[in-house]
Amino acid sequence: MLADRERLLSWWDGKPRSLLLDLAVALVCVGGLDSGGTPWALGAPIVAGLGLLVRRRFPELAVVASLPAAVIQPQPLPAAIALYTLARRRGPGRQLWIAAPVGIAIVVAAEMIAQSGWHGFPILLGIAVKAATYGAPVMLGLWLHQRQVLLASARERIERAERERALLAERAVADERRRIARELHDVVAHRASVMTLQAGALTVHAPDGATAESAEVIRENSAKALTELRGMLRVLRDGPDDQGESAAPSVRDIGSLVSEAVAAGSTVELRMPEELPETSGTIGRAAYRVVQESLTNAARHAPGAAVRVGVEAERDLVVTVTNEPPGTPGEAAGSGYGLLGMRERVELAGGSLRAGPAGDGGFRVAAVLPLTESRTER
Repeated sequence: MLADRERLLSWWDGKPRSLLLDLAVALVCVGGLDSGGTPWALGAPIVAGLGLLVRRRFPELAVVASLPAAVIQPQPLPAAIALYTLARRRGPGRQLWIAAPVGIAIVVAAEMIAQSGWHGFPILLGIAVKAATYGAPVMLGLWLHQRQVLLASARERIERAERERALLAERAVADERRRIARELHDVVAHRASVMTLQAGALTVHAPDGATAESAEVIRENSAKALTELRGMLRVLRDGPDDQGESAAPSVRDIGSLVSEAVAAGSTVELRMPEELPETSGTIGRAAYRVVQESLTNAARHAPGAAVRVGVEAERDLVVTVTNEPPGTPGEAAGSGYGLLGMRERVELAGGSLRAGPAGDGGFRVAAVLPLTESRTER
């Protein structure tokens, strides 16, 4: 309906108030003219009113339609409004430089002829004053047109500057991502590759089976870490893609993560329903990383302690990781970036995370993540 209204009112800039204003102007100008008794005197006001009614779309036609009324009556108001509209809509072009002098000359000449007699200098002074008076609408229209052009130009420059600033910021972010990717590749990826090769060599040349089994676990985890690191480097360089999204860990991979921890010597109990709902990549990665970081912290700070991992999916996806009090002292308190990273990841997925000491002296991490995409976006 809005499109239909704008199409019907396209001659009036798509605005009903512009149509009402032009209709009122036309009625005022026509009502102010003296219809007289001749057909010419009757037709001139109607022609002038119709011209003023379509002056926004056809300002040249409005100027031509207003001149008969100025000559026959004479009444200069329709011609002055038409000249103002021409200057306002078309600007300082050839049409205005032709129509304005001709129209003003006709209006002034018609008023001078209507006066009786010639009085010399007073008549010349009156012509000059009237010409200046009728030229004022043209100057006003030109000033408004130029003001509109300047505003449009300033708005365009501002928008262009904002686009350039956004492009520069995006380029700076891309450069920083590439720099981080280079640093990770040169340092972390190299070390992980060396660790994988050495673990593989130890697996082959291990003096006993237990050592070979431990070395194989180290090699497999190093290889997986290296694969994930390469995927992260690809995202940092080229941005996320569908392939990287599908290869990212999800809630269903928590079972494999727990199995790896058990193979590494940890005591981990997993409670997770067999049927899990579909989740977005952001929510699945967040749940997986919470369990991964919690198992790492438990192995570091509470070595030998039993760990319970629980996954529930009803209204929300609830992931809990609880470890018992450590049997032997673990490492000293770390930097705290692990918990901070978990909290930031969960909050970006639209959830919440609580981490702190449990009642029995252990430690508990609980993350609540939304299952619906709408809540995640909110």
